[in-house]
Amino acid sequence: MKRQLIAAVGVAAMVVGVAACSSSSKKDDNAGKPANYNGKTITAWLMSGSASQAWQDGVKTDFESQFPGAKLDIQIQKWDGIGAKVTTGLSDNSVDVLEVGNTQTAGYAASGGLMDLTSAKADLGGNDWAANLNASSVLDGKQYAAPWYFTNRVVIYNKALWTKAGITGTPKTLDDFYADLDKLKTTQGVSQPIYLPGQEWYTYFGLIAGQGGQIAKQNGSTWVGNLESPEAKDAFATYQKLQSYSTAPKDKDEATPEQTTVFSKGDVGAMIGLGWEAPDPKDIPADQIGYFPLPGKTADKPSGVFLGGSNLAVAQDTKNPDLAKGLLKIMLSDKYEGQMATAGLIPNKASLDSLATTPFAQAAIPASANGSTTPNTPNWANVENTPNPIKDFLAAVLQGADYDSTAKKYDDTMTKLLGQKQ
Repeated sequence: MKRQLIAAVGVAAMVVGVAACSSSSKKDDNAGKPANYNGKTITAWLMSGSASQAWQDGVKTDFESQFPGAKLDIQIQKWDGIGAKVTTGLSDNSVDVLEVGNTQTAGYAASGGLMDLTSAKADLGGNDWAANLNASSVLDGKQYAAPWYFTNRVVIYNKALWTKAGITGTPKTLDDFYADLDKLKTTQGVSQPIYLPGQEWYTYFGLIAGQGGQIAKQNGSTWVGNLESPEAKDAFATYQKLQSYSTAPKDKDEATPEQTTVFSKGDVGAMIGLGWEAPDPKDIPADQIGYFPLPGKTADKPSGVFLGGSNLAVAQDTKNPDLAKGLLKIMLSDKYEGQMATAGLIPNKASLDSLATTPFAQAAIPASANGSTTPNTPNWANVENTPNPIKDFLAAVLQGADYDSTAKKYDDTMTKLLGQKQ
């Protein structure tokens, strides 16, 4: 459904209301004229790398045209240290509209820093947002943000090595993929069929989601670890088999060493990664890199994925709530969501998926429908931050620890962390 930009009616409505209550019959010379927002500035914080300069310029032009006299100040922030900066910015009114990571949104909402957008959801186009993408924007049944863009991991493979191994096409099921990895394993010049470090918990998280499970679940009003569940145990079996084709360390994650660096050497068959983790064309030509979703157990559905990305929110104490929500509507319009899609990201609704035409996006989008975001609790950061118990759990069991007793141990740790206020 096409969105239209929000009408600038706030001031006009106020003028009409005052006139109706006045006993004066003096003619209102401003009746019918557009609202004037002279002297009002909306400050928007976006994270480095999220939106192109062309996207920013377009939004600024449309906003200042839609709201005569208003100015838009887009400020680019770095992820490093952003938590403390956002907390301060929400306290001292230095930001009106902001990008927040989908794993951070619940925390900011619970602190009272974000505006409740529930009544504005339909006007912002929210009736068409994909439910799994919107989940991280909702806390206790209230809409505190809007889904902006998302991405997920896919299999990135070296076409030359796959051809050398005699592999044609891409696998449709996990068994097909295992067969391809077996061929790569015996191919001269291939150091390892796939690079998959033991603590790459995002892939494990996705496998659980694909089984219909959760890495943590809500038990009444309490969140508890859920590694002991049948879905988590089944997902681990898949993860363990995939990891067995790799010589990557079992006690490290994808950043230690950087998996892109390892894959770029040209002797690794595949890795599971994000679009920007593909090798530099100077290392491996772009036409020699392929992408496909991690297959599922059956050909009709890929494995599940972790959906990482960002939401857009309005500061609770903004001095210009109508302008802030008006900006949000422009940012979330089909025009600008479409531009995010053409950049290779997953837009907030399925009707725009056809605009995502990069090879990575075409592999990522089919899996995104079977994906999930992290548990929607303000305390999730306690789990995700170092020391991450999911990483420690994976490393322990991959190195021989008993699954059931180790899962219980780390479920207890997760439950404790999920119960701690940040």
